[in-house]
Amino acid sequence: MKACPRPPGLRRRTTVVGALLGLLLAPLVLLVAGAGSAQASVATLCLAQPEQTACINGTVGNRTNPVEGVEVTLLGPDGAEIESQTTEADGKFSFQVEEAGEYAVLVDPETLPDDLEILEPAPRFQGPEGSILVQVRLGQTVAPDLDVRSVDYDAGGASFGDQIAQSIAQGLRLGLLLALASVGLSLIYGTTGLSNFAHAEQVTLGGMVAYGLVNVGGLNLWLGVVLTTLICAATGYLQDRGLWQPLRRRGLGLTQMMIVTIGLSLAAQYAFQFFVGASQQKVVVETFDVVEIGPVRLTEMSFVAMGISLLMIGLVGFVLLRTRIGQATRAVSDNPALAAASGIDVDKIIRLVWTAAAGLAGLGGVLYALVVSNGIRWDTGMQILLLLFAAVTLGGLGTAFGAFVGAIVIGLVVELAGPLGAPGDLKYAVALVILILLLMVRPQGLLGRAVRVG
Repeated sequence: MKACPRPPGLRRRTTVVGALLGLLLAPLVLLVAGAGSAQASVATLCLAQPEQTACINGTVGNRTNPVEGVEVTLLGPDGAEIESQTTEADGKFSFQVEEAGEYAVLVDPETLPDDLEILEPAPRFQGPEGSILVQVRLGQTVAPDLDVRSVDYDAGGASFGDQIAQSIAQGLRLGLLLALASVGLSLIYGTTGLSNFAHAEQVTLGGMVAYGLVNVGGLNLWLGVVLTTLICAATGYLQDRGLWQPLRRRGLGLTQMMIVTIGLSLAAQYAFQFFVGASQQKVVVETFDVVEIGPVRLTEMSFVAMGISLLMIGLVGFVLLRTRIGQATRAVSDNPALAAASGIDVDKIIRLVWTAAAGLAGLGGVLYALVVSNGIRWDTGMQILLLLFAAVTLGGLGTAFGAFVGAIVIGLVVELAGPLGAPGDLKYAVALVILILLLMVRPQGLLGRAVRVG
């Protein structure tokens, strides 16, 4: 009996989906070798044995900004040196002891980067020569706090005005990098009405692919950045061709599609963790030179990243305002049905938007890994997801220029919150509070258009 051939549309869709999976997995497969070597360098954390041993496990820095190459020394209860270790790329150290008592962990300040210092512990934990005291009991594991801060924010080393100037520079840098991703997110919402919760994973994908091409594959950094942008753009094209266009044609509601994006986000995060691991990976292992302009100190790469961001956002603005493709994109955003009746290929425009948005997010991921987070992690996108949505909402849903303005505002608020008294990650909450207060006064956002309800 002759088998019934599959419909041509199904064959094409299967091919597109297969190509999408291949393109997504190919760069990640390249990371397996690098991930294995990176994980091999991570300090092996000891496990405490009841009534026999205890462990002192810690990290110099924090999980988003570990510090490599720092010498950490363990001092015994009698003050004698027991053991010294040098932190690897993950910033971790681990000591095992066989006696209970009060030990001291000492960091050699000469091995810290010039712009970093260890945060001073509470008085009851301060040991001799700047060490940190830890109370050890057999069968337990203790983790001393060895977080770091920039020397620029030391109250004794910089005036309040200098701190504000430094924070403004860092806020502009963060805002420009967030704008690369948030502009694409806003364009997707404007043309399709979809809130894409998986968009932040394109940022992570950009950093991961760049890590695979540059750090593992040995490519030149700038060639790797270009290839990463093209690969991420191709994943956006294939996503729409293989997934979102068929769902739109089947009439799937926006709520159901939004749930699909949440599922894609979770799947992508676990895929990143599987291929690369949970530790932070640097795209480029070298340290970039620092440029001082008055009270502002930023790396050379920071200025390059800000320039690239401005150039790409300017290019997007030019395309939207001065080209026929931009006019068609704005027409689809205003009224898809009328745009289709005017002869515009709506599916083609939406696919172009998905392609450009994914490419911009991937580029933003590379630059973010180079200048802000000192590397890339499997959950980097998740950490900035709310900031992206805050930028889009603050600027006005569906407006590319609004997303740009919103991203700059969010970046400035986040960085200025530190010198103004917001400790640690609370500065991200301050940005969201500002968003809520503004929306209470102007619900449509800064550049959004008011919509009649009811």
